[in-house]
Amino acid sequence: MDPLTLLVRSYGDNIPIDPNNIDIMSTNPIYIAKHRKFCRVFEEPKCPLWWGTIRYRPTMAGNTIYLICFLALLGFQLFFGIRKKTWTYMGVVSAGILLECIGYVGRLMLNRNPFLMDNFLMNLIPLTIAPALLTAGIYLCLARVIVVNGAENSRLKPKLYTYVFVGFDVLSLVLQSIGGAMAATGKDAAASRLGTNVMIAGLISQVVSMVMFFTVWGNFVLHMRKAKKEGSLRRMQPSLYEKVRGTKMFTGFQWSLFVAAVLIFIRCVYRVAELWEGFSGHLANDEVTFMIFEGPMILVAVTAMTVFHPGRVFDDLWAPAGQGVRHGGAGGVAEKLVSEPEWPRETTAYERV
Repeated sequence: MDPLTLLVRSYGDNIPIDPNNIDIMSTNPIYIAKHRKFCRVFEEPKCPLWWGTIRYRPTMAGNTIYLICFLALLGFQLFFGIRKKTWTYMGVVSAGILLECIGYVGRLMLNRNPFLMDNFLMNLIPLTIAPALLTAGIYLCLARVIVVNGAENSRLKPKLYTYVFVGFDVLSLVLQSIGGAMAATGKDAAASRLGTNVMIAGLISQVVSMVMFFTVWGNFVLHMRKAKKEGSLRRMQPSLYEKVRGTKMFTGFQWSLFVAAVLIFIRCVYRVAELWEGFSGHLANDEVTFMIFEGPMILVAVTAMTVFHPGRVFDDLWAPAGQGVRHGGAGGVAEKLVSEPEWPRETTAYERV
């Protein structure tokens, strides 16, 4: 019963007040931290929701749907990756999807117990860092797209796209992981805020790298159009990839990369705004906003990257395109690698290592 109501009724009915039956919730952070560890099951008024690590109980239905969708997409990514031997791409994208799955399991656990810090961490850290792995997959694809369309149209060598942008991704992953752990486990407000700032720095580095990515990609497209008008585009494009360039799948593949990148970018901007307010801010405790700018953005992005999987688009030319990236987009090198074995047949396995 509400303490004030109990007091009024007791006074009016001349009933003695039992001090043990009046439970006025403290707003003292130390008191809350001391007693919250006993809140194993959501139960008001003993454990009010505002004591929780988040101020709402994540929806069971919505988060279950996201979990099932990401599990299905993970299965498709593994299937295409193994079948088409796109090992590096499969590794980073599958790792990103797996983290999404873990994050949504954490949200389902928060539905049952929003007071347990382990549940909060299981939701926070995987969902925060997963998109950085997905963008790494996009950058790997972009380098090959440039090789196929003609590296001479690019201001940067194809391999620099991988080194520079994946390097930014690694920095973003490190900062977000460290910051998430610091923010969630900080013993005081200052420590938590420091961790949040580190996470924000990681997200901002990801946003900056994506802005650079859009700029460089846009410049490449403009150079392609200029070369096409001048009639020199076909001369710049390696003949090895002619059958890839002429397919609708390759056109759709390029658009899918763009759409996925834009959606992940929007999600990253949302996360920066969310963390800028802190874990007690409005955005961090508003599930509707989360279900609009987090889940759907990443789900549609991963779906696009799965429907237009690079293994389906490049088929047996994925590896030669990768060799083209490492050799500066030289079509002749890739053609030689396709037409000739990398070592004589009579050499031993030991000599080939």
